[in-house]
Formats: sequence, C-alpha cells, structure tokens
Amino acid sequence: MRYALYKNLAVLPFLRNFHPGARRWRWGSLRRSIRAGNSMVPGLTGRRSTSGRRSRMQKVLVLLFLVWVCLLFYAGIALFTSGFLLTRLELTNYSICQEPPGPGFLPWGSQGKPGACWMTSRFSRVVLVLIDALRFDFAQPQQSHTSGDPPVSLPFMGKLGSLQRLLEIQPHHARLYRSQVDPPTTTMQRLKALTTGSLPTFIDAGSNFASHAILEDNLIKQLNSAGRRVVFMGDDTWKDLFPGAFSKAFFFSSFNVKDLHTVDNGILEHLYPTMDSGEWDVLIAHFLGVDHCGHKHGPHHPEMAKKLSQMDQVIRGLVERLENDTLLVVAGDHGMTVNGDHGGDSDLEVSAALFLYSSTPLFPSAPPKDPETIPQVSLVPTLALLLGLPIPFGNIGEVMAELFSWGEDSRPDSSALAQASVLHLNAQQVSRFLHAYSAATQDLQVKELHRLQNLFSKASADYQRLLQSPHRAEATLQTVITELQQFLRGARAICIESWARFSLVRMAGGATLLAAACLLCLLASQWATFLAFPFRPLLLIPVAWALAGTILYAGLLTATRLKLDLVVLGAVAAGGSLLPFLWKVWGSWRSKKPLATMLPIPGPVLLLLFIRLATFFSDSFVVAEARATPFLLGSLILLLVVQRHWEGELLVPKLLTIPRLGSSTLTGPPRHSGAYALRLGVGLLLCTRLAGLFHRCPEETPACHSSPWLSPLASMVDGRAKNLWYGACVGALVALLVAVRLWLRHYGNLKSPEPPVLFVRWGLPLMALGTAAYWALVSGADEAPPRLRALVAGASVVLPRAVVGLAATGLMLLLWKPVTVLVKAGTGAPRTRTVLTPFSGPPTSQADLDYVVPQIYRHMQEEFRGRLERTKSQGPLTVAAYRLGSVYSAAMVTALTLLAFPLLLLHAERISLVFLLLFLQSFLLLHLLAAEIPITAPGPFTVPWQAVSAWALMATQTFYSTGHQPVFPAIHWHAAFVGFPEGHGSSTWLPALLVGANTFASHLLFAVGCPLLLLWPFLCESQGPRKRRQPLRSETEARVRPEEEEEPLMEMRLRDAPHHFNAALLQLGLKYLFVLGVQILACALAASILRRHLMVWKVFAPKFIFEAIGFIVSSVGLLLGIALVMRVDGAVSSWFEKLVLAQQR
Repeated sequence: MRYALYKNLAVLPFLRNFHPGARRWRWGSLRRSIRAGNSMVPGLTGRRSTSGRRSRMQKVLVLLFLVWVCLLFYAGIALFTSGFLLTRLELTNYSICQEPPGPGFLPWGSQGKPGACWMTSRFSRVVLVLIDALRFDFAQPQQSHTSGDPPVSLPFMGKLGSLQRLLEIQPHHARLYRSQVDPPTTTMQRLKALTTGSLPTFIDAGSNFASHAILEDNLIKQLNSAGRRVVFMGDDTWKDLFPGAFSKAFFFSSFNVKDLHTVDNGILEHLYPTMDSGEWDVLIAHFLGVDHCGHKHGPHHPEMAKKLSQMDQVIRGLVERLENDTLLVVAGDHGMTVNGDHGGDSDLEVSAALFLYSSTPLFPSAPPKDPETIPQVSLVPTLALLLGLPIPFGNIGEVMAELFSWGEDSRPDSSALAQASVLHLNAQQVSRFLHAYSAATQDLQVKELHRLQNLFSKASADYQRLLQSPHRAEATLQTVITELQQFLRGARAICIESWARFSLVRMAGGATLLAAACLLCLLASQWATFLAFPFRPLLLIPVAWALAGTILYAGLLTATRLKLDLVVLGAVAAGGSLLPFLWKVWGSWRSKKPLATMLPIPGPVLLLLFIRLATFFSDSFVVAEARATPFLLGSLILLLVVQRHWEGELLVPKLLTIPRLGSSTLTGPPRHSGAYALRLGVGLLLCTRLAGLFHRCPEETPACHSSPWLSPLASMVDGRAKNLWYGACVGALVALLVAVRLWLRHYGNLKSPEPPVLFVRWGLPLMALGTAAYWALVSGADEAPPRLRALVAGASVVLPRAVVGLAATGLMLLLWKPVTVLVKAGTGAPRTRTVLTPFSGPPTSQADLDYVVPQIYRHMQEEFRGRLERTKSQGPLTVAAYRLGSVYSAAMVTALTLLAFPLLLLHAERISLVFLLLFLQSFLLLHLLAAEIPITAPGPFTVPWQAVSAWALMATQTFYSTGHQPVFPAIHWHAAFVGFPEGHGSSTWLPALLVGANTFASHLLFAVGCPLLLLWPFLCESQGPRKRRQPLRSETEARVRPEEEEEPLMEMRLRDAPHHFNAALLQLGLKYLFVLGVQILACALAASILRRHLMVWKVFAPKFIFEAIGFIVSSVGLLLGIALVMRVDGAVSSWFEKLVLAQQR
C-alpha cells in the first residue's frame, strides 16, 4: 500500500468521505487527508491541534478508566482472599521446665529424680538426619511392593539397604514408620511442623521461599533454654526459621534444584568430624540431594538410585559412630509425586519415611510386618520427652508411647504404666493448649471442645486412681491408654478442621465487589460505543466518591481507635467509587427500562460461558478442565463456522449476530467463501487437538499418563532420541521466526529502515540462535567433558541473559519508533492527472453522488497543485509512505514475538512446539473471526463477544498445553534458575518473577495480543476479493470510475474516526476483563459455598489462587497491549505532523 503526500498537499486515498445517510461532505476527514497549512486553508492547523489534543486526552482517559476497573477487581480479590485464606493464631506461650502442664504427680519414673523436667531423659544426644523428600517407599527393600505397583525394577527401591539390615539383625533397636505428613507438603511448612508439633495452614505455602523466624514454642528453643549445644548443617532455610539458635552451623543454599551435590557434599565435609569431636548435643543434618534429584529427573531416574545409595553410606557411617546414649533419627519431611514434585496432598506426597535406631534396646518387641503409620507431628513430643525437655506449648502431636515401654522394676504392668504416664503428660499439655487457644479466639467448635474436655477429665481421673491403687489391673491400664489416645487424636482432628478459619463478611464483601465490577464491565462496554459517552465525568466522579469513602473510613477508625487495615481501606475506596454507577443502574431499573437491552451477549456464547463457569463448582470438572476447555473452544469454533455459512439452514436465523466493525446502516458482501472459513475451522480444531498432546495429568486421575514431551531433554537417556527432539525443537524455533518475518514482509513492514525493523531482521535471528545454543548446553551439560564444564556453566548463564537483554532492547526500540513504514521522497510531477468531467444538474442517484464527491476532491487537488507550480519553478516534492495500513498490527506482532522468546526460554525445550501451535492457532482464529465481518466507515467499531470468549478460552487451553495445572505441585520451579544456575542468594522477588512468568506465559501473551481482535478485520481488508474492473452498467458509472485503482485503507480507517477508535479499544478491554472477571467471581463463589468441602484445599483454593494471579497478569498485559496501540497511534500522528511542518518550511 502506498500513500503519496505532496508538498503542502496530502494525496491520501480517502475518497469515500461522503456519507450517504447524511448527504453531506465530512470536512473533518478532508482536513485529515489534505493537511494544508494556514496559508492554504485558514484556521485549519489550529483546529487540527485542538482535535489532536482531544484525541490524546481520550486515550489517557481510556487507559485510566481501564486501570480503575482493574483496581476494582484487585480490591475484590484482596478482600475475599483476606477472609478465605487466613493463618491460624500463633500463641506466644512457652512451656518451661518448672511448670508442669497440669496438676498432679510427675509421670511415673520421674519421681525423686534430681533435675527431673516433666520426665527423665532417656538419651543425652540425638542425631537427626533429615533427607528432604524421602518418600516412604524409598526406604523399602527391593522385594517389597504394595498392591498395584510393579514388584521389581524400580530404581529407587532397595537402595537404603542399611535400614533393612538393622531391622533384621537388631529388631529391638530399630524401627521403620510410615510418617503421615499434613499438607501443604512444602519444606518450610514441614520444618515448622517437625519443630513445633503444630499444623501450618494453607496460606503459609506461599512463604515457602520467603521463610520467617518461628515465634511460637519449638524444640530448638527448648534445647537452647536447656543449655544444649545444637549444631546444624545443610538447608539454609533453617537460618531464617531459627536465627542465631545454633552453636555451630554450616548453611548451604537450597533454592537451586538443579544442583544435586553441593549441599550434600558440604554436609559430608563437616558431618563426621563434628560427630567425632563430641562438641554437640543435638546434631541436625538436612540433605537436599534426593529432593533436587526428584525435581530435576523424577524418582524413576538412575540418578535417584545413586543419590539414595549415597544416603545409605551416610547412615552406615553414622551407625558405626553411634554411642549408647545417642538416638539416631532418619526422617523425610515429605514425599514426592511420580514427577518428583511436592506441595499437595496426594498419597505419595504425604507419605514419608521415619527410621529410629539406638545402640541399646529401644523397643520391647520386634517390628510388625507392615510398618505402623504415625502422624509426622508425633515426633515432636516424642523427642522432647526422650531428651528430658518440656513439650512445646502448641504441640498437638501424640507421643509415640511404644518408645517409653520401659520400667525400672520387674512388675508386669510397668510397661503399660509407663505408656499411660507419658500419654497423660502429653494429654495435659494438649489440654492446656486447647484451653489457651479457645480463650484467645473463637475458632474451635464449642460442642466438640466440651466433649474432648469431658473425655480428658475422665481419663485423667482414671489415671490418678491407678497411681494410687496398689493393684493395677492391666485391663484398666489399657482402658486409660485408649481414652488418652482418643483425646489426643480428637484434639488434633478438631484443630485440623477449625484452623480453616473463614471471615464470611470479608468473603461476601469481596464477592460483591467482583460482581459489581463485572456488571460495570458489561454495561460500560455498551455505553462506550455512544458518541456522547462521558469519558471524563465517568472517571472523575468515581474518584471523588472513592476519596470520600476513604476519608469517612479513616475518620471512623480514628474515632473508634481501631487498627488501620489496608485491605479494608482499599475495598471501601473501591465500593465508594462504584456508588455512582450502581445508582445509575438502580435508576434504570426503577424507571422500568429493560436492562436486557444492555446485556448484548449472544445466546450461544452466553450458554457456553455459563457452562464453563458452572464447572468451577465441581471438583471433578475443575480437575478435568484441561480436557473441558478444548471441548468448549472447539464447540465455539464450530458454532462460528456453521453460523456464518449455513445461517438459516442449520440454525435459527440471526441466532448469533456478528456486529460489523462500522456503521450498522451499511452492508457489504462477505470477503471470503464458506469453504475458506471451513478450512480455517478445520485448521483450528487440528491445532487444538495437537496442542492437547502436551498435557499434564492431575494427581486425582491415576489412570491418566502425562505426556513425556513435557520433560526437559536432559532427562532423556537415549542419545539418538534426544538429538532428534533437539532438531525438532530448533525447527519449531526457526519456523516461528520465519513465519513472523514472512508475515511482516507480506504486508511490507519489513522494508522500513526504522530501528525496530532492523532489529527484527538481525536481532530476532540472534535471539533464536542464543535460545538454540542454550538448549544444546542444558540438554547435554552432564555429558560435557570435565575441561569444558566451566565453559558450559558460564555459557548457561550468559546465553539466557543475552536473549532477555535482546528482547528488552527490541521492545524499547519498538516503543521509541513504533511506526514501521517506508518513506520515499522525490521531485517531479504526479504520475496521474485528474480530468474533471462536466456534470450538469443535481445528483439523482447513488452513482451520481459517488461521482460528484471525487470530482470535487480532485478539482481541489488540481487547484492547490497549480498554486504550487506558479510559486516554484521546480516540480512538487512527493513523499510516498508505504504500508501504513498495517502499522498497528505490525507493532503488535513484533512485540508478541519479542515477548515469546524469553518466555519460551523458561519452559522445557519441547514446549517450543506448543508456542509454534499457539501462534498458528491465534492466526487461524483471527482470520476466522475476521472472515465475514464487513468493514464499513465511519464507525462505531465493535469486537463481537464470541471473539473475546474464544480468545480467553484459547489462553486457558495454552496454559494447560504448556504443562501447567492449577495446583502447587505442578509449578515449574526450574524456571527460577534459567540464567541463574547458582541461585539468587537472598533475593526472592526475581525467582518468583521467573516462576510466575513461566506459569502465566499464556495469560500474558494473549492479553497483550488482545487488541489484534480489533485490528485484524481491517488488516484482512487487503485479502478480500481484489478490485477488478467490472463491466460498466451505465454511462454514469463510467464517469465515476477513476483512472487509477484505489488500494484498501486497512487500519488507516481507524484514524478516520479517532473517537470510535478509542471507544472500540475501551469496549474491547472491558469485554475481556468481563470474561476474565466472571471466571474469578465463579471461583470465589465456589470456594465460599464449598469451603467445608473435602476438596476445598486440594482443588478449590488452589484454583481460586491461580485464577486470581492469572487475572492480575492478564489485566496488566491487556493494559500494556492497549497502551502499545495508543503509542503507535500517537507516533503515526506525530509522523504526519512532522511531514506537514517540514512541507510548510
């Protein structure tokens, strides 16, 4: 496309500026076309300047309005979250040795002992070996297997042979337990449980990588209070949890999950020398290799067998050095899934190994055939009493009474009495905690708490009678033991159930704010198309009301002396800003004005949207969303194809009306045949099916098998297959790059000498080369020769950072010079000359009108040209601008490509195939949506609801196709180390940013590219039937036809109606926010209604969190995309103004 501008005269092909309905010439469009100076058209420049300022102000108001709407959603999300995900109350009470937990005698065996603290210690020292992610079946022998699992050939089984040998040779000295872990199964929460005996709540999972010091009572504090020397080595998470609590410590960074050996080797360097020195009372060694191996390779990889064999050697060395007064504890903090992840509550994640060993007899009987299952928190009171320490105040674990089955006399009931004594002491401590906690908060159920207190009172009375009775029947002792165990287990159950604390007022307020924001988006998206849409008042009035609400709330807090809550303050401001809008809606309802006229969503689209939202209330559908979303997307695609080309035959006529991107009074023929749209639909369905091959199965569907293509190439053992896959990944990368370049070349935007175009020519190939080189290094890093490993490690740091740096440079250049057009200047006469054909009489037909307007326009051109020729001897200066018609889309496609490369680096190599399908699928969908939408002028421009719905569905489908699931175990933590293989030190925001970018890459790309839904139909104007000379039907038509064929205006039509352009961007943003907003609203309502559901913390709470974060990412991306379009539009205006000023000089 070529636009020629003559000196002081712009010959732009805006020839259709006569509106048949108005029967008048649109002088505003003529001014935009001619752009003459003051000397030629008096007063024109001043009016142009005023119009430009008005257009720029409208752009700012559109962005501010969308920001305000986003803030409304953010306030609703924050308020709901503060009521739904609350942490439990942490008491600051501490147990001390001088104050037993309850009245009565000291436990049996402690009376008369000097320095007895609740109970006489049995061990002076403890060696705690914490093997991160030591799943229970990792400690099983090779021949053992559970039903349904393969009996042999599991690489991780049988590697901890020393445990099995000790159980067989010394059955009274060793015992293996299945430790039942409470979710969330993240390391920091497990460490809290292993030291406090309490249960971290769900929201604590978010601070897994931002650990804070434990303030409540714990084992480490009790050891320090007793003057015990605690030496630690391993995971540096302990440094943040227990600052300054260790007499000696060797901390190693824990965040680099790709490093299998640094932490473990560092521990081994200090473990045996420290143990031999004897300068310790409690030695804690936290190994990370098994956990990191699971994250990097999975449990079935040969590396896991090597790492477990190393741990077996460690245990064997410790047993050889163990003294009689020392207890060895080998424990796993949690398990791992079949993929090596953890964080949820699947059976494999909550099943950990616990092994106890002592050189002296520890158990009265041999171990059972099947290991006993105990809660993980039971280790806390057990270790405390074995070491002669008070049990931490907030412990709710049940002591392992079997370890206390010893007595100092030969009475047959001494073992049972010892167990009853230690259980009674444990029950006293738990009862004291329940009393203190219920006094501080009203969380615990009163009826159940009363029942437990009665049970404890009865068991305590029976125990006191046993101590005073000289004849102790063994049956009575067993009854007391059973009653005490029932109390302890009931107390733990009531705490687990009650610590899901909800604030119904905040939850209701947050859901109301979300619903009001959705209603605002729905109605304002219709009002935006009106010419009299009040941009400024609709923004200023809410701001004023928000300030009024904030001042009122602050004054109320000052008067009542309550603490300021920023979440509530933001919600009050958001609610205040919504009052004018709600009042207007209320007025419409009171005036009997039908609101249905302002609810324009077509019936089929509304039905699909309702079905999708209804699935959020079913845990099975949420789990199966990865399969339901492609089905809904395919249904919408088929509906579009059928409606467009068989309307009236297969469907009720006008069932799904497609609004035109222009005036509703004009009609235009479809640009493509039905076969063309059918081919697009088939291509879309095929891409959707291919993308579904890259799927990750949720934990709740054990029969499902995740796609092996989601794993990195480094996990592949077969070298030939690895090379073939690497070639396929590089091929996808090259195909993506070539497709973008061909697209830009097709529309002529690759010919521009502007910096962004030069970067696309040379920078994008460098980014692709850097990405391919990085993949080659990380996939074969373990196979690199030793002399080259340093070089490989350095390149693994430099290459991804270089790619990100190049992408940032390209985006900055695009923002600086977003107009990618080719401009040529030259002197000489115009190539064509307009001949004014005489015309007499008033116009009597449409053909006459089409003839008159171009003739007047061309006559004015000739008059201006004649003036120039009379004033200057040389010919006029001609300025030709090529490809202005795709200037907006070119900038958007370039920006999306620059964003895609860094996001692709954060994923596994084979996800590049999904990214290629993403671009192809988006291209086909945009063409399908634009295929039958006529382009008319002058507006308003409207993007149909089905286009926005399909775009949002495709973003969700891509989220699942890139191997993600809305659960914490499925988070790709390896993304935090792309470019940072050695970790991030103490920084937490950068790894969180990288992991977030990996998780929500699809949300970001589709949100930034959302303006393409508005631009693409104009872009496709050039792909309709070419304008060919048709047989002349009349003499009048012969006079109308110009000598030179006019090319389509494409996206330049949007500049012909700046008000409608800005309104269309606002409407598009509001529609997209509405579709996303109703999803987060449905998730909030589902979490509220089903808050006591069995799967609330496993399914509904993670789904809400992921949808909330996804909404925030999408809304920010949408604002950036619309801002980029406005930046291009402003640059185009500045470009024209500079040409006019240069011509005037």
